Amino acid sequence: MTTATTTTDATDVSSGSVLLTLMKLRTFIALFAVIAFFSIFAPNFLSTANIILMSKHVALNAFLAMGMTFVIITGGIDLSVGSIVGLCGMVAGGLILNGIDLQFGFTVYFNIVEVCLITLAVGVAIGAINGLLITKLNVAPFIATLGTLYVARGFALLSSDGQTFPNLVGKPELATTGFAFLGSGRVLGLPVSIWILIVVALAAAYVAKYTPIGRHIFAVGGNERAARMSGIRVDRVKMFVYMFSGFCAAIVGLVISSELMASHPATGNSFELNAIAAAVLGGTSMSGGRGTIGGTIIGAFVIGILSDGLVMMGISSFWQMVIKGIVIIVAVVVDQAQRRLQQQVTLMQLAKKG
Repeated sequence: MTTATTTTDATDVSSGSVLLTLMKLRTFIALFAVIAFFSIFAPNFLSTANIILMSKHVALNAFLAMGMTFVIITGGIDLSVGSIVGLCGMVAGGLILNGIDLQFGFTVYFNIVEVCLITLAVGVAIGAINGLLITKLNVAPFIATLGTLYVARGFALLSSDGQTFPNLVGKPELATTGFAFLGSGRVLGLPVSIWILIVVALAAAYVAKYTPIGRHIFAVGGNERAARMSGIRVDRVKMFVYMFSGFCAAIVGLVISSELMASHPATGNSFELNAIAAAVLGGTSMSGGRGTIGGTIIGAFVIGILSDGLVMMGISSFWQMVIKGIVIIVAVVVDQAQRRLQQQVTLMQLAKKG
């Protein structure tokens, strides 16, 4: 009887471990599934031109999702990233076309590198505002970033009275030319945005795995009270993740404006949903304390390929929203199931050793 019970327990542990492994690999499974599906049903899905186009779309999702990953790991959320994309695009467009009017007939123009740096600084500044609202004023992350979502979008609209900043080619005499290279240029056959994504992703992965701030991010998300008691400066950690999220959103604003050679205040509308979906699908836990940059990148590939594949199949944009919503729900449900199964497997393994 004891032997039979032991055999049954061992079988349960083995089955649970296999199922747990499959859950951990769910992002890879989803990626292969969508690629296989659209390869069959979407015309020219695997053509070189379409792959390059999809990679550029994936890069935009991936930038936002990386910033969102750090935020969610700490137990927060950033709903303002889409609006930051729009505002930063308008900042870049306004600086290129109009410069900064100092009144009295003086206008200051900046070269493209300075325009990009100023735009990135704006994104980081908005992230810092989010961080201050959350850490110093104790505003819930959902409410704080919802507020900055509206504020940033409002300023984007006010900057041009709701109009587009068109034809951002710049003027040679003002050194404002060359903006198109960021969105349309290529290096060694790959779009510049992909190279930027690789650099930012490697840096983010390094920070998450090998630096004290990375370890502190996970500690804060795992147990904020314990992190404070252990001497971790929780407020600084939260400031960092929201500023990094704003930085990533600013990059997306620059890339989109550069691709279109125009800035529109509505750019980035609902981008935060794709970022959350990619992060969660990539294994980032909505309850905090768990997630990886690599998983998020794969999640961004799934979301990007899903979006482009549905467009190529002629699926209505309304149905695309429904499908993305279902993907988010399923990802969260599987994540919760994984947590419960992990606990059960751990308990069974401890009981077996005992």
